[in-house]
Amino acid sequence: MPTQNLLAVAAPPSGSRKTFIIDTNILLHSPNALFVFDNNHVVIPLAVIEEIDDQKRRQDEIGRNAREVSRILDGLRVQGSLAEGVALPNGGTLRVEVNNYHQETRPHELECLDLKKADNRILAIALNLEEESSNGPVVLVSKDLNLRVKADVLGLKAEDLANDRVDVGKLYSGQREVVVTRSELGDFYQNRRLDFPHDEDRHPHQFVVLKCNENPSMSGLGRYINGEVLPLQISDAAECFGLRSRNKEQDFALELLLDENVKIVTLARRRGNREDAPGPGGGVGTGPGAEPVHPASGNPAGHSPGRAGYRLPARGQDG
Repeated sequence: MPTQNLLAVAAPPSGSRKTFIIDTNILLHSPNALFVFDNNHVVIPLAVIEEIDDQKRRQDEIGRNAREVSRILDGLRVQGSLAEGVALPNGGTLRVEVNNYHQETRPHELECLDLKKADNRILAIALNLEEESSNGPVVLVSKDLNLRVKADVLGLKAEDLANDRVDVGKLYSGQREVVVTRSELGDFYQNRRLDFPHDEDRHPHQFVVLKCNENPSMSGLGRYINGEVLPLQISDAAECFGLRSRNKEQDFALELLLDENVKIVTLARRRGNREDAPGPGGGVGTGPGAEPVHPASGNPAGHSPGRAGYRLPARGQDG
């Protein structure tokens, strides 16, 4: 199973295995999350399987991930009984738990919860598994903040999946700074070009900030194309659907978005900078892919009022 994009959890000694109970949203976010828990026990409540089944017909990224989870589990089913547990490639085990609780013996903490709700049945499984010492420490893994809060109130350890997080600062920025002489900077403005021999740090459509070595306040903005740095084509007054850039990163984004020769543009921004539009992560597909948007309404991505020609096609339609 492909796991190259996920970081593995440090391998615990064989006598201290943990049991990780996986919530639905973890698998819908990343189907291969099943394989990041090293040689620990992975438990999927039956309620999670039911919720995944409800999402399979969606024609978006969530639906695609739901179908991928079903394919993965079906492949593991061939190895043995999912109810009893099957071996995972990393040395751990996976099993599907069929609502492991009993009305007469269930923990008293659950008396205030409605067990008709899937989230509460997942909590019930976690509490019962925790009472069995053979399971080791039990951890509920969920992206649902409220479920993690409820787990904490009931004395359960709950975590988000940290393996899928990406440090935006480590991604390809799509730009670089180059120190030039006053003469070279003058040639750039006069000739509308500057020779820029290729090296391993230069990429097609990479933006270049030219800085004068004699006077750092003197600078120029360009784009690397076919061995040359060319000035930006957009002007200070350029706008797109009423939006105007407010900094050089937004200049770069508009430059790519308004260039018909650039078919794919990926943008990223640091969390919390809500007032700033994202900057470019590269052009022509050379930059890192942006994480898809999952519409909460169930409508395909890009669905909005207005003429169909202005809507983006839905993503992840694999049948």
